[in-house]
Amino acid sequence: MYGILLCVINMDIKLYNILSRKKEIFKPLKNKKAGLYTCGPTVYNPAHIGNLRTYIFEDVLKRILIYNGYGIKHVMNITDVEDKIIKKAQTEGKTLKETTGPFVKIFFEDIKKMNILKADAYPRATETIKEITRLIAVLLKNGYAYKGSDGSIYFDISKFKNYGLLSGLKTKKRKRDGRISADEYGKKEAVDFALWKAARPKEPSWPSPFGNGRPGWHIECSAMSMKYLGERFDIHCGAVDLIFPHHENEIAQSEAATGKKFVNYWIEGEHLLANGRKMSKSLGNFYTLRDIEKRGFNPLSFRYLILTSHYRSQLNFTWESLKSAQNALDNLTDALNEARLRSLAERNRASFGNEAKNLEKRFLKTINDDLNMPKALAILWDVARHSGISSREKRKLLLKFDEVLGLGLKNTKKTTVPIEIKKIVKTREYLRKKKSWREADEIRKELAKKGWMLEDTKEGIKISKMKN
Repeated sequence: MYGILLCVINMDIKLYNILSRKKEIFKPLKNKKAGLYTCGPTVYNPAHIGNLRTYIFEDVLKRILIYNGYGIKHVMNITDVEDKIIKKAQTEGKTLKETTGPFVKIFFEDIKKMNILKADAYPRATETIKEITRLIAVLLKNGYAYKGSDGSIYFDISKFKNYGLLSGLKTKKRKRDGRISADEYGKKEAVDFALWKAARPKEPSWPSPFGNGRPGWHIECSAMSMKYLGERFDIHCGAVDLIFPHHENEIAQSEAATGKKFVNYWIEGEHLLANGRKMSKSLGNFYTLRDIEKRGFNPLSFRYLILTSHYRSQLNFTWESLKSAQNALDNLTDALNEARLRSLAERNRASFGNEAKNLEKRFLKTINDDLNMPKALAILWDVARHSGISSREKRKLLLKFDEVLGLGLKNTKKTTVPIEIKKIVKTREYLRKKKSWREADEIRKELAKKGWMLEDTKEGIKISKMKN
């Protein structure tokens, strides 16, 4: 899929590191190789479109690294044991596997539709128990963990000096919630977090040197990432709501166990809002990819929409914005098809000219500047509309840039408008030219009943399938 750059360019990649709160030049632990860990789904429901935004930004980062010639080892976890999963399984009278299985399947279907490149490994918490208990044993031995009065194992935050560097929170300034006593959960301090939860009646549990139980959420990711990427690796990604406590706790337990810096670059994506508010089922603005497909949208139109905003900025999802993204994706596909047809007739088969090389340099500089996808899209459109390059150059650049954008331009199909609908539209245009506005409006209503919508724009009439 990924070939060499059309012209030889070497350029640094700059990433905004949450740990340092500034852009840094990416310097991998191993030359031209990068270890990448991305927080995956907790499988008790289908992923919502906010989760998908995170997966898309992580995919873009991976594609940019590959585009720059890096070899990538990518691990994405699947959390398949957790309080909400257990509660759902108990409510439905199912086992963990029966509860999580359908949602694991949906997750893989979704990322395929989003054109997200596969990870090298998708470890599951329930399949990593040996590594988890081994890591907890090291923390106990090193004096960073203790057994609580309830039989669970907890991490002692007071023992880890650098706690709070990622999130900026200091434990001394944090007040204990007066409604919760430390003893209620068997902890010495309310701020300490569970590494291993002692077995409770009717809950899944596994044997361990410190008694039957199940892993805490945070220790799962440390064990899974170290299993595949080692005690140190390059990049850890997720959404901003995971910075605290999840990622903060990962750093503490991992570095306490190994005595080494855990991860060099922490890259976190911002939230996706829906109709200006946080997604919630009670507000009626909680959407999944299934909801997008039910309205007749190409799933990749959602990917296009995500790329219109920088990953560190909040993005507001609306059906109108998705419709605009679908139109843009259709128009890009048209531009690519036109360039392909024109290139067949071109006699000039020479190598890339200076203007095409300059466009590629601009694109590389842009994507390497902390994943600036809005500007990268603008450059893509510059190529699509450019009259100063050959059609052959245009087609190659569009396809090359799409290796990063992941819009599937080569395979994307525009909605086909039936001939009978086109004839009705032509009749309406004839009536409009005659200024027979009432008759023209009647035709618009007739088309709407047939499921087609017309838009009168400066560029002409746009016909689209109505979304149910």
